[in-house]
Amino acid sequence: MSPETFGFAKALELMKSGSRVARMNWKNATAVFLVQGSKFTVNRAPLNQFFAEGTEVEYRPHLDLIAADGTVGVWSVSNADILAEDWHVVA
Repeated sequence: MSPETFGFAKALELMKSGSRVARMNWKNATAVFLVQGSKFTVNRAPLNQFFAEGTEVEYRPHLDLIAADGTVGVWSVSNADILAEDWHVVA
């Protein structure tokens, strides 16, 4: 049975509620998810290269991608991804 697919608007809504999503045709990525904003007290590299130790840094919410090799990085949506209707929830 194929998973339910949908457009990016629903994918974003689902990410905001904590789900991981992906495109059906992705080969080099497994999922995208929302990283909620947070505050972090600088206590180690690499931030202590730019801010004094103990400085509170506020991270803005952003989307991260889990690559097929297990690494995680910041992800930006493309025009093709926004217009695609093959998004699905990743368990």
